[in-house]
Amino acid sequence: MDASQSPQTATEPRAYAGEKVELTSLEAIPVKFDSRGLVPAVVQQAGTGEVLMVAWMNEESLGLTLTTGTTWFWSRSRQELWNKGATSGNIQHVKRVLVDCDADTLLVEVDSPGPACHTGHRSCFFRELAAGANEAPAQDTTRR
Repeated sequence: MDASQSPQTATEPRAYAGEKVELTSLEAIPVKFDSRGLVPAVVQQAGTGEVLMVAWMNEESLGLTLTTGTTWFWSRSRQELWNKGATSGNIQHVKRVLVDCDADTLLVEVDSPGPACHTGHRSCFFRELAAGANEAPAQDTTRR
């Protein structure tokens, strides 16, 4: 493993996309939740950059994520908090949470040992859209 792949230590500067990351608090950069009290959270595998899923967080789930070290989200369909992996066992261990320049989107870097998608896929992004692809037969997207 070369130096660019080594895990960061507490003494190394934190970086993302080649830029220094500023360590800050929620009080210093208040997250802008939408009119429903939600903010999108892009979940990415630490180390590889794989985008695993996108989910929604409210203030409580963000707080739980930061304090417990596992991902918590707000289910819009069930109208309840959920701890990712609590049922399946595929718990996502949070490495860090980044907030974008407008403070209206989160990037959650995790160690996700198993599938992140409810269909059983590693990532929720396993289908590619293409012009003219309508002729292709529909495929079952669930794994058994």
